[in-house]
Amino acid sequence: MIYSATGTLSIVATPIGNMEDITLRAIRILGEADYVLCEDTRTTGNLLKHHGIIAKLKRYDAHVSVSTHLTIINDIKSGQSVAMVSDAGTPGVSDPGVLLIQQARKEGLRIDAIPGPSAVTTAISIAGIAGNQFSFLGFVPSKKGRETFFKTLINFSHPVVFFESTHRIMKTLASLEKICAEDSTVNWTIYVGRELTKMHEEMLVGTPAEVLVILEQTPVKQKGEFVIILSRD
Repeated sequence: MIYSATGTLSIVATPIGNMEDITLRAIRILGEADYVLCEDTRTTGNLLKHHGIIAKLKRYDAHVSVSTHLTIINDIKSGQSVAMVSDAGTPGVSDPGVLLIQQARKEGLRIDAIPGPSAVTTAISIAGIAGNQFSFLGFVPSKKGRETFFKTLINFSHPVVFFESTHRIMKTLASLEKICAEDSTVNWTIYVGRELTKMHEEMLVGTPAEVLVILEQTPVKQKGEFVIILSRD
């Protein structure tokens, strides 16, 4: 493909917890970029400092304005190299970035993927389930659509993976337990990956009811970032 500009938009994956989980290529790209787009300048600043990277940071989150998009696109058109990161993982995968990537593609700009850590594949790898076929559903809706989301899970014959926050993990487990109680054909095993790659990483396994009891009995386990896998036995 012939690109219309010499600049590049690099989509850079960053660690999902452990700062050592970053590629050599990502370190180089972040250091060479004219500036780095990030959700939180403090979070990204700490990562860059840890690896001795000096870079200009610009905030880019889900609420960025149209004018900011245009400025970034024009910078790339003028030949600048722009790197984009999220707080953890890969931009555009349940994180900001999709709109800018779409606009850059429409403009014929060069977009480079700098792959790295993934909470999804990390969870699959230590769950002990076949990872040749699964569906990733992103974050559970925070309000509207939650019950519909949970009911659609019944239709999947292969494992499904989704994210949940510390504020709603108990409600989600209770909803999944309710579905199993009301429908005897639903025989899920749930794998709850908590704080993956961090010091307190663990994988809780059981029925939704069993894992719910574990978290109720140990409130400290309700804190952290969660990756949930549902698999039919």
